[in-house]
Amino acid sequence: MRITLEQIARLIDADIVGEPGLVITGISGIKEARKGDITFLANPKYAALIETTKASAVIVSDVAGGKEKAFLKVANPSLAFSRLVQEMGKGAVKHPCGIDPKAVVSPEALLEAGVAVGPGAVVEEGAQIGAGTVIYANCYVGRDVKIGRDCIIYPNVSIREAVTIGSRVVIHCGSVLGSDGFGFITIDGKHHKVPQIGIVIVEDDVEIGANVTIDRARFDKTLIGKGTKIDNLVQIAHNVVIGENCIIVAQAGIAGSSSLGNNVTLAGQVGMAGHIALGDNTVVGAQSGVSKSFPAGSILFGSPARSMDEAKRLIAYSVRLPQLHQRIKDLEKRIKELEEKRDA
Repeated sequence: MRITLEQIARLIDADIVGEPGLVITGISGIKEARKGDITFLANPKYAALIETTKASAVIVSDVAGGKEKAFLKVANPSLAFSRLVQEMGKGAVKHPCGIDPKAVVSPEALLEAGVAVGPGAVVEEGAQIGAGTVIYANCYVGRDVKIGRDCIIYPNVSIREAVTIGSRVVIHCGSVLGSDGFGFITIDGKHHKVPQIGIVIVEDDVEIGANVTIDRARFDKTLIGKGTKIDNLVQIAHNVVIGENCIIVAQAGIAGSSSLGNNVTLAGQVGMAGHIALGDNTVVGAQSGVSKSFPAGSILFGSPARSMDEAKRLIAYSVRLPQLHQRIKDLEKRIKELEEKRDA
């Protein structure tokens, strides 16, 4: 990699503070950077690292200190750095091309131009795959599945029958879309399976992490709204509806028929009960258990989840419980002593 600061500034629409002709030879984090690297500073609390980093240039929102370095000023350094990494990384990853001889593709499947299917992958009859989509090794694409354009389906993903996936969707290794929802009726101690005859719809620009499971609906559909990003090891049950641009972090679980509005964030290990709803822009803190519905804009924490302010108060009270317990014991002792004196 050899690129001038001026060229980088044009790529990320930045203002230069320093020598435009400075040659950059690498990209790195601010702590790990060496001479010739460019890095970024997004969080002001790490501003002191500008003085100690060995990077030759730093992408920042405001220039302060480190005057011997060059700077690129932008509104959002983290986003600008991501754009730069993406641009510099183009071509570094070589996706499969064409249909591998060891793939099994039904003659009744429809593959548009530029589709790639890796070895051991299976594409069933009636499947439709859009132009530029890459299906990696050992994936399963079931009957009547529809996949849009420019998707990347990494190895060992299973997409069962009649699932619909939009364009520019990324699905990481080991995920399963369209498995049966967990539905049983218990009679006389025996569990009888309830047929799950609905579908799964994943809209455009969704990214699904590794080992995610998204169940098909009992009826109608399980829906993942466009732009939503799902981390690894997330369980999404039947008939769940997730809005647009949501963030769902690792090990979260959403029970059946619950819904999330747009721009909802579920932090790691959040659990949601079934048949409840979270309004737009709600944020749920890590390891919270959501047992009822909340309106738009809620900030929640705890189990059961409640408003963040209330949860913080309860945590503060619980930290003081040992002292309060001792105080009560001391008071009981004093009361007993006074009663004994009174009765003497």
